Amino acid sequence: MKRLVLDTSVLIEYIMAKAPYRLKVEELFRAAREGRVELYVNTLTLGEVLYVASRVYKAAGVSNPNAYALDYVEWLKTRVNVVDLTENIALMAGEFKKKLRIALPDCVVLATARELNATPVFRGPEKEMKHALGELEKLGVLFLSQLEIAS
Repeated sequence: MKRLVLDTSVLIEYIMAKAPYRLKVEELFRAAREGRVELYVNTLTLGEVLYVASRVYKAAGVSNPNAYALDYVEWLKTRVNVVDLTENIALMAGEFKKKLRIALPDCVVLATARELNATPVFRGPEKEMKHALGELEKLGVLFLSQLEIAS
């Protein structure tokens, strides 16, 4: 069974009504519910999702954006396996940060995936990742445009 570690960008795609990969993220959740894939999120990503979702809901004019963001995080926890940020994952993330020079939360996703022998999944290459795409490919990173979900 395919094991995927999801980045914040993937999870935020789900709450954006007109996001280009929203349907693909819906399919990911459906595949997990049906036992076709295992989805993982680390605790740092959960915190980042809370922050970004709150901003998204605020921009959308939601009256209590933080409550909606907290509800989304709670909902996510029923759909994904939450992985604690262990010392080993933290140190591995630091090594990735030194090597790749990308955002530390992204390095934590990479380290979590390595720890679980899983595939790290990002929405798409972020601007700061462009210089490291070759290395990210070697690490098995997939972007939503590349992800195929078996039926």
